[in-house]
Amino acid sequence: MCYKGGNKMALKTRKITQNYDMRVFTDDGYYFGDIEEAVVSSNRVMGWRVKATKNSYLTKVLGGAKGVIVPHQLVRAIGDVFVISKSAIPSSAPEEESEEE
Repeated sequence: MCYKGGNKMALKTRKITQNYDMRVFTDDGYYFGDIEEAVVSSNRVMGWRVKATKNSYLTKVLGGAKGVIVPHQLVRAIGDVFVISKSAIPSSAPEEESEEE
């Protein structure tokens, strides 16, 4: 249990495998891909392998590549979906496409 301000606050935990196949979105709201697996070192999650799926932003950016590894420190929230920082988008990505498509 964690204590905050005198009130009991339960620490939420979940198994890593419960996160597999979860949808990943950027903090701008773009669908990025799906969680494929966790990268674990010394009993700590270091990152998440995100696979590029059909119609994902990652597929548009990477073309033929299968996915990327997102460092755990760029994960903003984990709930029903993953929310990651937009800085997780590969730096070789072209500028945002126009909204005319």
